[in-house]
Amino acid sequence: MSDASDSGPPRKTQKLFPLFNKPGQTSSDSTSSFRWLSPALGPKRSCLHGVNHVPKPSSKVAAFDLDGCLIKGTFPKKGAPPSFEWWRPIVPKKLKELHEQGYAIVIITNQALRTQALINDWKKKIPLIANALSDVPFRIFAATEKDGYRKPIPGMWYELERIFAQEGVQIADLSNSFFVGDAAGRPNDHSSTDLKLALNIGIPFQTPEEYFLGLPKAQYTLPGFHVSSLPMDVPRIEPAEPPLLPAPSSPEVVLFVGYPALGKSSFFRTQFEPAGYVHVNQDTLKTRDKCVKATEQALKEGKSVVVDNTNRDKATRQYYLTLAKKYKAGARCIYFTGTLELAWHNNLYRAFNLPPSHAEPKRALLPYSAFTGFRADFEEPGGEEGFAEVRRVNFVFEGGEEERRRWGMWLQIDGK
Repeated sequence: MSDASDSGPPRKTQKLFPLFNKPGQTSSDSTSSFRWLSPALGPKRSCLHGVNHVPKPSSKVAAFDLDGCLIKGTFPKKGAPPSFEWWRPIVPKKLKELHEQGYAIVIITNQALRTQALINDWKKKIPLIANALSDVPFRIFAATEKDGYRKPIPGMWYELERIFAQEGVQIADLSNSFFVGDAAGRPNDHSSTDLKLALNIGIPFQTPEEYFLGLPKAQYTLPGFHVSSLPMDVPRIEPAEPPLLPAPSSPEVVLFVGYPALGKSSFFRTQFEPAGYVHVNQDTLKTRDKCVKATEQALKEGKSVVVDNTNRDKATRQYYLTLAKKYKAGARCIYFTGTLELAWHNNLYRAFNLPPSHAEPKRALLPYSAFTGFRADFEEPGGEEGFAEVRRVNFVFEGGEEERRRWGMWLQIDGK
């Protein structure tokens, strides 16, 4: 990222804060007021959490990214002692002022560290920063995996809210808090995840240049998928007539087709389960052979079946069409039309961003290859395959106000 202040007069070399002043000296964190809290947060202990002194909760939060914001981003050489350099000399003074004004100071950082050894080395840097902020209590969260803690998904902010609530403090008026970060979607920024996090939380945002140096707001772009790009007021089912469920007659096989995470199972529960259709799903049965056998067993018993799989190509669908013909059953297709980007977004939402009040448990994150694999092999279903009809189902979000708010956030674990 270009440094907006480089056009000014030359500055003195900034002080470098090393962990060891000379060989054999005791580590500076041996007397540090900073401590990492154990265990780390999250089901996989992927969110590191530490405190300097005893930071008090506050209804107003000053949150900061770390690298490229409070300190200069560096890539330490192997074997070199940890060290850091302030992004600008004014940083510690501004943090002290915020503390004196009653803000809770919180560092929220993504750290893409591939091994435990790299994580351990990185952790040694934070006591140095704490020692240089000896009169400033702060709290730090660091996301080390690509999961619900990784910005812009607000998992680290949710943890902050939870911790504050345990001490009877709520961050009620978000306009009194703010977030400062360098990943703002500007032309030379590495990403836009800091700005997206602030938008997700609903707090004011500034870049380091704006906050620390008083420079004007820069132009930015926000790449990636957002639900605001979806068409409005689309019909749920096309065509709407005739009724989705026919009058009871002979059994039928209904094949669902579409990306994972487009609401196929929910559609079954609301539309077909009340009518007694058998639910065949490979997530439960594990193999296609078992799905085919379960479908045949239901038809033998005179029952209608919904095959709730992705059923991406004609060859896969033919297994079930052959059974329908064998048992003189009807055959229909329900095609869920959402894009890969929407499906991946829904996958992230249900794995990482469901509200605690959500009735159903979180789903495990499906790998991205499940979506690209579907796209590579997909053949759009048509009547020439042997279906009596092909109906299209457009994705329409169904949920309460808080669920819709969280679904409507910027959700990503990779990319810009």
